[in-house]
Order: sequence, then C-alpha cells, then structure tokens
Amino acid sequence: MRGLLARRMKFHLLGAFVVSLGCATLYKFGVAEPRKRAYAEFYKSYDPMKDFQAMKAAGVLECAPPK
Repeated sequence: MRGLLARRMKFHLLGAFVVSLGCATLYKFGVAEPRKRAYAEFYKSYDPMKDFQAMKAAGVLECAPPK
C-alpha cells in the first residue's frame, strides 16, 4: 500500500492530460476550423448595403423607416 496514491496520481495525471489534449484537438478540427471556413465563405459574397436595404424595406429598422 506504500506509495499507492503517488503511483495512481501519476497515471491519472498523464491520462487527464492526454484526454484533454485529445478533446482540444477534436474541438479545433471538428468545430473551430469548419466554423472559420463557413464564415469566410459567407463573407466572400456578403453585401452589407444590400442586406441593409432589404431590412429597411421590410420595416425591421426603427431608425430607417421604409419608403
């Protein structure tokens, strides 16, 4: 029983480090990178003035009433 906590602590710390590194990697390549690509693709063809005019015509904006 001598040193049992120390041996198990080393094992569990190493395991926790490996699991957290794996989760971070999966998040980066499974969530963050696809999200960056989706935003880049959206803003390639995004026209803010066209969007503003559409919202203005729909009456969404209080500061710019529709004509």
